[in-house]
Amino acid sequence: MARLGLHLNDVPFPGSYQFKNGEPADYVYRLDYQSLKTKEKDSYLQLFANAGWEQVGEMGGWMYFRYKVDHGEAPEIYSDRESKIGKYQRILASLAIFLPLMVVMMPNITGAKKYGPFFVILEALAFVIMILLSFGIIQLIRRINQLKKIG
Repeated sequence: MARLGLHLNDVPFPGSYQFKNGEPADYVYRLDYQSLKTKEKDSYLQLFANAGWEQVGEMGGWMYFRYKVDHGEAPEIYSDRESKIGKYQRILASLAIFLPLMVVMMPNITGAKKYGPFFVILEALAFVIMILLSFGIIQLIRRINQLKKIG
């Protein structure tokens, strides 16, 4: 899209992206997950700026960066194995918080048929979310284990 002149400008809420028109350019976009205090965040963002990355958005701990590629390959935020493992472990920790909550909620939601169709839909939605969350956690654990085996 950046090659067509549409550039990511902001991420106001999950799943919503704002773009602005501009000159066509060859940008790559990368995401990083961090939960930082304000003081840590400033130095974190400065580190990225020094490396040529521009922050274009932030949502729920996810930082959206872009980098202008002049020639050659697009850089990755993390190039070494330990940093990649750390990134996946941070994401895993944030997702793992929700799994026990979902497990505790399920018995309260089951039996929703007696309360009407709205609660049946709510029960089905909670079940789908729990399945997707579990799948994401399993995939993260697999990726972490793959990276650990490489080293």
